[in-house]
Amino acid sequence: MANILILGAGGFGTALAVLCDKCGHRVTLYSPFQQEIETLSAAREHKKLLPGVIIPESVAMTWQLPAHSDADLVIVATPSFAVRGVCASVKGILSPEAVVSCVAKGFEQESLKSLSVVIAEELPQNSVVMISGPSHAEEVARGVPTTVVAASRNRAAAEFVQDTLMNPTLRIYVNDDVTGVELGGALKNVIALASGACDGLGLGDNAKAALMTRGLTEIARLGVAMGASTETFAGLSGMGDLIVTCTSMHSRNRRAGILIGKGRTARQAIDEVGMTVEGYTATKCAYELSRKRGVEMPIIEQVYAVLYEGRSPDEAIRNLMDRPKRHESEVIWLLSR
Repeated sequence: MANILILGAGGFGTALAVLCDKCGHRVTLYSPFQQEIETLSAAREHKKLLPGVIIPESVAMTWQLPAHSDADLVIVATPSFAVRGVCASVKGILSPEAVVSCVAKGFEQESLKSLSVVIAEELPQNSVVMISGPSHAEEVARGVPTTVVAASRNRAAAEFVQDTLMNPTLRIYVNDDVTGVELGGALKNVIALASGACDGLGLGDNAKAALMTRGLTEIARLGVAMGASTETFAGLSGMGDLIVTCTSMHSRNRRAGILIGKGRTARQAIDEVGMTVEGYTATKCAYELSRKRGVEMPIIEQVYAVLYEGRSPDEAIRNLMDRPKRHESEVIWLLSR
């Protein structure tokens, strides 16, 4: 049995609390928002995000962090923009032996740093493990079979997460390619926004399949430029996460994209979804990273223009279809260099 501290009581944090409790671990679910914790404690259910999923009484909930934590495993389950702050809040209270894992997917917008780097900067004594893959909270909480990747530069830490969390409904693979796993998890949200826009425009299956395929190529191209392995993008945190996020109505990014395709502005779509849409910020970060690295990413460029420059989705599609002729083997060569 492990002592597990989950930072963030949203949908994924709550789902993981339920899952970890079923595994027999001692679980504490933390949110800095007193009202959120009091509501969850009273209802024993996240009525907005996970209706019908009961939070066991054995899961402790708190909005106040202790002076010292005996957690063996800490799971960061906040939106990407809150990762640095929540890690700073536990600085000094964790044992150096505690493993810090993170299920958030994105970048720190101001610095373009990956979340693993952000966590390591705030908690340099602790090993960091990034968890990614096709894993909607709605399904994790209900025990639907799910498979993810635990990526770390410390193999022992990744294997500890694998041993601690793996159970009959959650299968975990380990991976050493932290850069590739993080990029796949963050940038698939951008492609999901575009995929949703295709649905909103009524473009059909052909366009969506092309967008997903070429989108994965762009993600891998940037990843290779940043030192990632091409193989990672064919795995769970690449292709797997891309498929689930581009095709499921559980996906906030796809839902926001559908609204944009139907004529809403990016801000209107995000407000209507009513929750964090990570792809919005990830688009800007990916666009800036591609320019910084000199990597051609035409889909990312068009999504950026729609979200931040007011370009219509129709015009963006036309721009992509009118690009100069290419041979597909050129892409294979670029990724295999």
